Amino acid sequence: MKHRTLHMIGNAHIDPVWLWQWHEGFQEVLATFRSALDRMNEDSEFCFTASSAVFYSWVERVDPGMFEEIRKRVTEGRWELAGGWWLEPDCNLPGGESFVRQALYGQRYFLEKFGVAARVGYNADSFGHHAMLPQLLKKAGLDFYVFLRPSPQEKGMPGRLFWWEAPDGSRVLAFRIPFEYLSWGKDVEIHARRCAAEMKAPVDEFACFYGVGNHGGGPTQENIASIHRLNELADMPQLKFSTLGAFFDAVVAKNWTLPVVRDELQNHASGCYAAHSGMKRWNRQAEQALLRAETWAAIAAWATGQPYPADFERAWRAVLFNQFHDIMAGTSLEAAYEDARALYGEALAIADRAFNDAVQSLAWSMAIPHEAGVKPIVVFNPHAWALKANVELEIGALKPGNALTDENGAPVAMQRVRSWATAGGRDRLSFVAELPPLGYRVYRLVTEGHQPDVTPVQFSDTMLENDHLRLTFDPETGFLLSLYDKVADLEVLAGPAARPVVINDPSDTWGHNCFRFDQVCGEFELQRMQIVESGPVKAVLRVESAWGKSRLIQDFTLYRELDRVDVQVKVDWHEHFKMLKLRFPVNVKFMKITSEIPYGALERCADGDEEPMQGWVDVSGTSRANDTRYGLSVLNDGKYSVDVTVRDIGLTVLRSPIYAHHMPVEPDPDQDYAFIDQGEQHFNYSLFPHQGSWEESAAAGYSSVVQQAAEINCGPFALIATGRPQGTLPLTASFAHSDAANIIISVIKRAEDDDPITGDLILRAYESTGAATHTRLHLPRWGRVITANFDPYEIKTFRIPRNPALPTVEVNLLEQRGTE
Repeated sequence: MKHRTLHMIGNAHIDPVWLWQWHEGFQEVLATFRSALDRMNEDSEFCFTASSAVFYSWVERVDPGMFEEIRKRVTEGRWELAGGWWLEPDCNLPGGESFVRQALYGQRYFLEKFGVAARVGYNADSFGHHAMLPQLLKKAGLDFYVFLRPSPQEKGMPGRLFWWEAPDGSRVLAFRIPFEYLSWGKDVEIHARRCAAEMKAPVDEFACFYGVGNHGGGPTQENIASIHRLNELADMPQLKFSTLGAFFDAVVAKNWTLPVVRDELQNHASGCYAAHSGMKRWNRQAEQALLRAETWAAIAAWATGQPYPADFERAWRAVLFNQFHDIMAGTSLEAAYEDARALYGEALAIADRAFNDAVQSLAWSMAIPHEAGVKPIVVFNPHAWALKANVELEIGALKPGNALTDENGAPVAMQRVRSWATAGGRDRLSFVAELPPLGYRVYRLVTEGHQPDVTPVQFSDTMLENDHLRLTFDPETGFLLSLYDKVADLEVLAGPAARPVVINDPSDTWGHNCFRFDQVCGEFELQRMQIVESGPVKAVLRVESAWGKSRLIQDFTLYRELDRVDVQVKVDWHEHFKMLKLRFPVNVKFMKITSEIPYGALERCADGDEEPMQGWVDVSGTSRANDTRYGLSVLNDGKYSVDVTVRDIGLTVLRSPIYAHHMPVEPDPDQDYAFIDQGEQHFNYSLFPHQGSWEESAAAGYSSVVQQAAEINCGPFALIATGRPQGTLPLTASFAHSDAANIIISVIKRAEDDDPITGDLILRAYESTGAATHTRLHLPRWGRVITANFDPYEIKTFRIPRNPALPTVEVNLLEQRGTE
């Protein structure tokens, strides 16, 4: 037996927030790290592994002496810095860039404070792991990965040790922790024996995690003594106080042929994808706000000399902390979400100030002429592709003769819509803007002018119609009966859609052991349906419905010039142990179901299982009407949970379990509990029918599915400006674009720790449709063109020097060149 080695990984799984608030989690970090140092002082063989840079930052702030002790043990090799991320997040719900920032700020902290970076990705307790993670890990210097969930009964795997491969071909060596990431009781014999039994030839190097966990604690004196005792037994393998790095190095040295897994690692706790709608939407809003602010701050620094803000990292750290797997998943106690909302508020405030300073600086630098009777409106496009989108802004009272033109005086259709203010002297202006890629355009609201001669959106009490689409609603139920593509001459839907279905959901907060939610117990019933807006830009049909004590309003908007249906939703929910879904039957056969995942997309089965997603889900195939290749995408701005069957798409709106309820505890019917998602919430979704597959959707002359989803999550921004003819910037400009529609420029920011005005730029882009692509990325104002080859779903990062004489270089996700 002694020819086999069981690497004993001393650790303490620490939930900084779960059944307690972060203040208690802070204290458990201090106590756990102190205990680990004490065990090292007592036993010269003992090693300790701990992840999460934020924990170390807490120690540094309140106990510099203990922090120095940890530094010495790291140098000695007995304290292992694992994970390389700011903390252990949910690994499905954050956006792709959030995973980059977990590593960027986590690894940079470790390098700055300890002189070393982590080598092993570490998400022991996260509830699932998306398929792009191997690439995100590899490009952040993390060659190995450990996880526990999903467990074997939730997902079969070819072994505990395997190569995990991302769609671009990136690989990390992964290890699924056997049984638990902790040990119970004083003696580890039972746990060590069952871990040793998992070793199967030729594997003779294995890992066993031990130590008190969840609320911290770590290895105890009794744990360590029992390991020494067990190591003397002839029927036990060699038990080695070890680290994950040493374990993986031993595995690599053996050069075994290990299986390769090319898949996401799901599903555990499927109810987490929908628990706590507020948390989910705050996260999406904060991510989008920060990315938008960074982009325009970087542009303004180079274009106008506006200093780049110094507090973006502080904002990102707040967002990253809230993405901890028990916070983001909605599974913490109610008070924790008051704390989370405050952190998101801090991040949003930082982003809003930075964005405002940037666009104000740019607008103030534009050569806008002084013209009597003209109010300039600058519209900014946050995306690196040409954008045609609805723009709305609050404005002073409009007069009968007011009209809108572009910068050249050409008339633009406009519509007065209901102001957000219930007061005199205010209106709200709506128009469709055509904007250059990642740029801006100046429009002119004139006192006297004329509207262009256009045919407005056609409507009736049950119908909306433009040149492309016709929507028909059932006057009895309010359901969307028909979505007819007039250009393709086919019906998109296979039955009533936008149908609010109530599901019986008695499961706990996690939805443990529930892989699908399909016990329908009712449908919302129509209360009223009416047209609430109409004109040359758009028409809006409102459907109001009710079920039990709850109310639902869906405002369906069809634009004259756009080929997408936008739906604004308000839910006032007062149900317990229920789930709300909106269902959309799609009229295609030979279905292919694809969902957006962080920095990528993934095909799944139409089996009705609840699955995580990001901004869109698509069903494409062949139309049952005429065999035309066709599809429908459902886009959203803050929902993360969906199921798809062979009949329809089910967008999960909300769940209402008890806060922090964990099976097997049964709720007492005589007790009063706090239930999640009670009261009013708002979100938006869109229906985007398209010819061909979702990958081909851009070929028809409109934005792709990926781009459309990005647009509803971060739309154009309009600013009423001031005439300043001495400005140096033109009335319209573009700062970045890609030649290929499937290459998405996702990030433009200042390089870390560079000069706030003259510092280099970081540009990140990714391939979004699974197609190898050769393209050029343009920054026209600065004469930069980056030529690059992207593998399917590959993420690339470039450093662009401010000095035009210096070349652009590709860097990793830590903004390092290959040799750094």
